[in-house]
Amino acid sequence: MHNYPVSISLSSYGADLVRQRGQLSFVELLAAAGATRIEWREELLTTESPTELAQAAANQGLECVFSSPLELWVAGRAQANCELAATLDRAQAFGARWLKVSLGYFTDTNDLHSLGALLSRHPVRLLVENDQTLHGGRIEPMQRFFNEVERLAVPVKMTFDIGNWHWQDQSAHTAARLLGRHVDYLHCKAVARRPDGKLVALPPGAADLHQWEQLLGLMPLGINRAVEFPLQGADLLEVTATQVAALARLGQPRVENAHV
Repeated sequence: MHNYPVSISLSSYGADLVRQRGQLSFVELLAAAGATRIEWREELLTTESPTELAQAAANQGLECVFSSPLELWVAGRAQANCELAATLDRAQAFGARWLKVSLGYFTDTNDLHSLGALLSRHPVRLLVENDQTLHGGRIEPMQRFFNEVERLAVPVKMTFDIGNWHWQDQSAHTAARLLGRHVDYLHCKAVARRPDGKLVALPPGAADLHQWEQLLGLMPLGINRAVEFPLQGADLLEVTATQVAALARLGQPRVENAHV
């Protein structure tokens, strides 16, 4: 059985702990747990040195993603967010090969030609994620955007966040069926509704893992999948390694033998 690459979003360890310890402190833990990629979180940075983080990840053989809360499209502006170029440069400084942002306010008047020109000049690849908002967390705007990306051959791929569809009462399976071919990065989290009505992310149970297996069947084989659910416990290495192993096994091709 082949193990597929697994990423860890550092937000999984909780904002307070990550800000207290610093993102550098998690690099060796992720490598020891068998992860292949580390996802730096821009919103959780404090005084970390980009060069130090990039070098630490490289020393442990970890690839890097830089996650930014930036929205790609701003309401009323035809060109991509004016902060995108600087954010791509920032991601590169952190050793990242990918920058993950959210869609923002995409319309048919947005200028994808200028976006393509910018991305063609930059070594960092852009990933656009479905978030939890009305404008960026529904299937229809994501589908319109990626249809245009595909038509114009703009170098953008999708981060498919399984759990985020819940915030807009959207079907993850329908989303995967319509958007799966664009996906290059899968964010994994189970979601439950608390008694007060708030949705919260949770580690997966058996039913969740089964659903994720089905979704992966609608996406390119072997894509990187990420933990973005709580990793908590007395032994963070054991907890992380267990979840990495579970995600690494998902999506194995099915071999059907007519004769046994």
